[in-house]
Amino acid sequence: MKVLVTGGAGFIGSNIVDLLIDNRYKVTVVDNLSTGKKENLNPRAKFYKIDIRSSNLKKVFKRERPDYVLHQAAQTQVRKSILNPVYDSRININGSLNLLECCKKYNIEKIIYASSGGAVYGEPRYLPVDENHTINPISPYGVSKYMVESYLYTYNKLFGLDYIILRYSNVYGPRQDPYGEAGVIAIFIGKFLNKKRPMIFGDGNQTRDFVYVEDVAMANFLALKKNTKDKIFNIGTGKGYSVNEITRKIKGILDSEIKPIYDSPIKGEVRDICLNIKLSKKELGWKPQIDMDTGLKNTMKWFSKNV
Repeated sequence: MKVLVTGGAGFIGSNIVDLLIDNRYKVTVVDNLSTGKKENLNPRAKFYKIDIRSSNLKKVFKRERPDYVLHQAAQTQVRKSILNPVYDSRININGSLNLLECCKKYNIEKIIYASSGGAVYGEPRYLPVDENHTINPISPYGVSKYMVESYLYTYNKLFGLDYIILRYSNVYGPRQDPYGEAGVIAIFIGKFLNKKRPMIFGDGNQTRDFVYVEDVAMANFLALKKNTKDKIFNIGTGKGYSVNEITRKIKGILDSEIKPIYDSPIKGEVRDICLNIKLSKKELGWKPQIDMDTGLKNTMKWFSKNV
């Protein structure tokens, strides 16, 4: 069985590729390496350095003839989307549309799409947020992720393209970029390991639902295999941790005395979010396996060797 993974050299995508190859899938990776890294690439995957917006994407589909597509490639930074919403939409919306046209033309059986449970819902009316919660994004990033969800629904109705949408919470783990603007756990671990003070935007009491990357990879694997009644699933833990709590945990594991710096909150970021995952448990047979303390220790072990 052939699977094409966009963003397969990136943090989440490369972990998914490894799991697929371990389970004997034939994998093709499409990544422009703007944020993905060559060292993340599984040597048993076929790799094409191509942007998802490129007209050359259809040549990859024609040559490789994948059965399934896992769409992980995206502009993922809320702050960047606020500064440059046009750039965000060109990648997340136009790039995804280019991909969907290829899926339609080459009769893909199913596409699994990485959406954002942390961004599409906006400020929650209740916690934990389930899939029926009102969609009300407060950042261009959230808008672009939800727009692609709408296109998937439309392509299914018009052209019969099967799909599953996975709305991730805040994903963390090995291979995450500690030098970017998104991914507080990776950034803070990188800062503490380099004896630098991390920056907390706001009072630090804002909460996030942190899910380990290997659990996210397994959610994609199960979504690929299963026929489900519903098409949209939250992928998280159902538990919120404040940024201050995470900071204390990281400092405790590293035995660090370094104190964070506090600054003004970022517009466009929700105050509190955690996801209800009952539907994922019921229909995908998925639930997170790695608890926060174990996940943090695994992540730090990887970072201490690679950063």
